[in-house]
Amino acid sequence: MRILLTNDDGYHAPGFAVLEAIARQLSDDIWVCAPSEEQSGAGHSLTLSRPVRVRQHGERRWSCTGTPTDSVMIAIGKLMPEKPDLILSGVNRGANLGDDITYSGTVSAAIEGALAGIPAIALSQVYAREGMGDTVPFEAAEAWGAKALAPLLKTPMPPRTLVNINFPALPAAAVKGIRVVRQGFHDYSRGSIVEGTDPRGYTYYWFGLHGIEHSLAHDSDLEAIDDGSISITPLQLDLTHDASLAALRSAYEGDR
Repeated sequence: MRILLTNDDGYHAPGFAVLEAIARQLSDDIWVCAPSEEQSGAGHSLTLSRPVRVRQHGERRWSCTGTPTDSVMIAIGKLMPEKPDLILSGVNRGANLGDDITYSGTVSAAIEGALAGIPAIALSQVYAREGMGDTVPFEAAEAWGAKALAPLLKTPMPPRTLVNINFPALPAAAVKGIRVVRQGFHDYSRGSIVEGTDPRGYTYYWFGLHGIEHSLAHDSDLEAIDDGSISITPLQLDLTHDASLAALRSAYEGDR
């Protein structure tokens, strides 16, 4: 099985080494292409206003100056002789739960794989508090990563779908198990924007990562993590709200 690894925390991120260790439990045909710098919050963005440059770090190993989406597109379109059988993105430092997935470069890299018809999985490690930096522990992901992936590799993914995995902020022995759940949602009206003043006296704003209320709706990814379990959530690329089609068609009938 040929596996492409990518992320949004950057080529040198600690979680990326964790992902490679997980992947090598599944295959020895590993390819790597990830952003050269952190791209957290980049979402599914493409670099269109400047060239993207690629640096080789060894056999089957590259970084690129673009986004996670750029990394996947360049790997598939230019660097690999054939498409991979699987794309793994992560292990992200921090949760990608609920509505966070719309901002996530980690999930978006997997989305790009799904668009290309390749099975794709995003993996993220939740951490307990702000300000941990590179001290975030990946113990749960390290111990449970291959175990969480194994059933997915045996289960065919429908076209234009992907899977989002989150590991709780717990020691490996304290993880309660694995739960397949739906996507939850956050109340972003209660998020934080930190205001400060730079050395020249100008005001700046920094988006905070704390203070966002979330719904622990039954059987959601948020509930699973809060309960100390690993969350497995299947996602789809079709954003059509089918329930609205009939009403909108009726609203436009007179304009035909």
